[in-house]
Amino acid sequence: MNIDLQRFIDRWAGIPLCAAVSGIDALRRRWRPAPATHQAPRAIVVILLSEMGSLVLANDMFARLKARYPDAPLHALLFRKNREILDLMQVMDPANVHTVDDRSLTSLLSSLWQAIKALRRANVDVAIDCELFSRISSLLSYASGARVRVGFHRHTQEGLYRGSHINRPVPYNPYHHISAQFLTLARAIDSSAVPKSKLAVVASPKPPPHVQLDGALVQGIQTRLAQDFPAIAGKPLVLVYPGGGILPIRAWPLASYTALCEGLVADGCAVAVIGLKDDQALARQLVANVQASFPHSPVVDLTGYTRSISELLALFHVARLLVTNDGGPGQFAALTPIWTLMLFGPETPGLYAPLTPHCYSFYSQWPCSPCLTAYNHRTSYCDGDNQCLKVIAPAAVLAKARECLAAA
Repeated sequence: MNIDLQRFIDRWAGIPLCAAVSGIDALRRRWRPAPATHQAPRAIVVILLSEMGSLVLANDMFARLKARYPDAPLHALLFRKNREILDLMQVMDPANVHTVDDRSLTSLLSSLWQAIKALRRANVDVAIDCELFSRISSLLSYASGARVRVGFHRHTQEGLYRGSHINRPVPYNPYHHISAQFLTLARAIDSSAVPKSKLAVVASPKPPPHVQLDGALVQGIQTRLAQDFPAIAGKPLVLVYPGGGILPIRAWPLASYTALCEGLVADGCAVAVIGLKDDQALARQLVANVQASFPHSPVVDLTGYTRSISELLALFHVARLLVTNDGGPGQFAALTPIWTLMLFGPETPGLYAPLTPHCYSFYSQWPCSPCLTAYNHRTSYCDGDNQCLKVIAPAAVLAKARECLAAA
């Protein structure tokens, strides 16, 4: 389903459903005592449906849950297309990963029903809802059968109404990195404070460990590149991701990417444009722009080239540098040794910068930025003229790229 349809359903079906479930829960609480905060969980489910990159940022939360509740099996509920990255991170038993197919409304409802039945069979009694932008996840936390339901809540703030059935409500804090907020959700399970996030400061979230890939996979990508694109052989490889995904407003302008790639080619680098097959038209335009100024330059289109997240991570092992818009590739890069330059504007690195010392974030601090928030369902009020990104100069990005290449 496209994002506008998801927003429509989430608003017009989600609000009345959240209100109805909250009413049912209020009636049940009259006859059923509130869950004890000191009772150790039997099984925990983490609901993080939509954001593939956020799974990487949640790594420290998974680690804390396993350390704090070693006897409670850890489960996850997420979209099927996001599963591979969680499996690669090896943070839980693959048998405990429950997926939802969002390709159509029919498949969504069918897979949701199967996932709910599986969670109930697993006797899940704690649900942690990590979503910011949807109501369906709060409904799923209730449907899972969990008596302890942790999730972001608006309290006295403006924001999404997600029901009062979240009985461990944590205020969303736009001033703290999202990884730290995920950690707070984990700590709220047995918190007795009001609000549940009134907790002593703990150490900052740690970078995720690098994924251990099969050496044959990395060598296979290297061999394929040499065979398919001999022009890039022997040159430092820089990857660029110019696509904005489902939120095009997050994309640095094509003209800026063109200028950056021209500078990299002039420095003797090879450049490869990555992305999904949907990004192919943009990639071909970028390649054509650069080759108009530098005929036969080592600039290639790799959109759709990697067939899995594993192969994408293998490509990151082969390349020296990734330049990317805010999105999944920049977060995945934190699982590998590659250096990354990430371009922020509608979102802020204060909330979403990758947790790795090998990443530098560009952010222009415009008064209207960030404009994609939990308060507006990621619907920007911008008119499409994303000046916050347009003012980031290609020369500045090229200079930082040269620093990173020298360090790599």
